[in-house]
Amino acid sequence: MKEIKQIYYNDLGTSFYWKKENEVVTDKVQLIFRETGFYLTKHELHLFKSCIEESSILNKCCDDCELKNKCHKFLLNTPCSQIDLAVSMEELNAVKDLVEGTLFKINLEDYLYGVGMN
Repeated sequence: MKEIKQIYYNDLGTSFYWKKENEVVTDKVQLIFRETGFYLTKHELHLFKSCIEESSILNKCCDDCELKNKCHKFLLNTPCSQIDLAVSMEELNAVKDLVEGTLFKINLEDYLYGVGMN
């Protein structure tokens, strides 16, 4: 198995950088949730975050439904134009946490080891 450097994880999935020849490859992030994996740039992660926010807004119409979080499936667009996912609201919220947590950790490391260094 190849080595990885984990960025973020939650109950739904994980994100990490691949290592190649003992060096961390940071140009793309491997994002895995359920049985699906995406290999995305930071820009594509931001696009995915926007897709998640748009899906959340479009599906607020059933906020009062007790079954909304588990029974209903919502369409989630991805940065890959050929791929859309059917998710429950519960899964949508977990994917949102995964993507936002990943971006937060990447931005924090960029700051700490970039412009934030003295």
